[in-house]
Amino acid sequence: MNFRRYYIPNAIVFITTVVHRREPIFADELYVDLLRTTLHNTKKLHPFHMLGYVFLPDHIHLLIRPTGESNFSKIMHSAKSYFVYAYKQMLDVPGRMQFWQKRFYDHLIRDEDDFANHLHYIHYNPVKHKYVTRPEDWPYSSYVAWQAKGLYPEQWGWALPESIASLRIEDAE
Repeated sequence: MNFRRYYIPNAIVFITTVVHRREPIFADELYVDLLRTTLHNTKKLHPFHMLGYVFLPDHIHLLIRPTGESNFSKIMHSAKSYFVYAYKQMLDVPGRMQFWQKRFYDHLIRDEDDFANHLHYIHYNPVKHKYVTRPEDWPYSSYVAWQAKGLYPEQWGWALPESIASLRIEDAE
């Protein structure tokens, strides 16, 4: 299959990446912390703004805006490689290993509505997958920060929000 990625300077990108064989590695807080550290370190090499995120046991969704010379592919390559390196060191795993599924899904954000819909999708995702019944109860998400900014009213996401009911992003998971 031939993939074509489009790079637009300062564009916001929605990204989904999945753990190989959907192993629930990020169900362990230790590895979520390692993922956070990895993304923080990646920002130093390949600057970007993290606009939204959710870390689920077997996959992650990000909304990022690259700010330097790097594009989102370089950011993801660096983050995924660095995470595997650090993960293997933590567990004393020699040799090669396949941690992530090959490739990742990307979607360039087209406008404010598209941004809002993808951000809402990210924040509703733990409810969708039945890890929690309310988005604010999932600790590995940017939901609480956006709620504090006034984006979400009380009880948002306790039921499927109309704004994301018709989105077909699950194909990326």
